[in-house]
Amino acid sequence: MKARVHLYISGRVQGVYYRVFTQEVANSLGLKGWVRNLPDRRVEAVFEGEKELIEKAISMCKQGPPYANVTHIDIIWENHLENFNDFTIRY
Repeated sequence: MKARVHLYISGRVQGVYYRVFTQEVANSLGLKGWVRNLPDRRVEAVFEGEKELIEKAISMCKQGPPYANVTHIDIIWENHLENFNDFTIRY
């Protein structure tokens, strides 16, 4: 089943390659969407694809790359699918 999730990731997640890590996770699972840094030091990400694979991505995002320290993730499941072509880092 296709799904979409919007994540707001808190903790030490900027300046530790978190966006690149998230892009690698998405690409390894065949997910589409985007990731970006927010001015309040959180990272925002959108994943689209198979719900089971998105759930794996969320688990991986809770760990993050080696120097990250994820303290919380707001997880918002959404109905609208944009059908992205790939997974990109937004600036």
